[in-house]
Amino acid sequence: MKRISAAADQLGRAMMAAVEEMGKILLLFLSVVAWTFRPPLKARNILKQMEFVGVKSIFVVVLTGTFTGMVMALQGYHGFRMFSAESLVGSTVALGMTRELGPVLTSLMVTARAGSAMAAELGTMRVTEQIDALYVMAANPVKHLIVPRVIASVLMLPLLTVVSDFMGILGGYFVGVHLLHINEGIFVKNITKLVDLDDLYNGLIKAACFGLILSLIGCYKGFNTRGGAEGVGKATTEAVVFASITILISDYFLTAIMF
Repeated sequence: MKRISAAADQLGRAMMAAVEEMGKILLLFLSVVAWTFRPPLKARNILKQMEFVGVKSIFVVVLTGTFTGMVMALQGYHGFRMFSAESLVGSTVALGMTRELGPVLTSLMVTARAGSAMAAELGTMRVTEQIDALYVMAANPVKHLIVPRVIASVLMLPLLTVVSDFMGILGGYFVGVHLLHINEGIFVKNITKLVDLDDLYNGLIKAACFGLILSLIGCYKGFNTRGGAEGVGKATTEAVVFASITILISDYFLTAIMF
């Protein structure tokens, strides 16, 4: 009984801590919204973060999207061949990329690259008291440090998702048409016939939501870092894990609502 009681106590404490942390992230989100519409809006800081989040993530997004589409085409072909439906490979790859894999995998890659960097950078600023110095100078850290990162992530994730979708479909086309010898006309025709613009739009909405999630969690973990260099490493790890899990969970609910 004592072990059960101790386990229940630990579970309750963990759940309370998780709820408390989610509440703090929500408060940070409200603060970001409030400060976003207060002038001045420093476009230079936003453009710098857009370059960091978007431009510098293109290579990993292109690589991920291309090979994801290629693998989908390869696996789909072997599955559809049992039913003599190889012509559906192209539309399956396109639907999978635009609806799910494009926004989700892009967000996970950007979380690993940019979200971790946000947590590490802000965590270093916290432990070296640079954020405290901003308060002393009457400069709000949320306005100067977090708002540009959140705006850049929300804007750039949909654009990166478009790149991922395109490269995934292109990779699927290469495997399906040139390696597996599926008729080119049927391959393309089924994509245009079965894939609607709504599929692309809903995927881009997902990507914007994921950009908000990864930037908020990364900034929150870095902003509240404690414990010196060890704390920075811990905050960076927690930011990537927490943001990735939240993206996957939210993807289910967004899919249930949109589709």
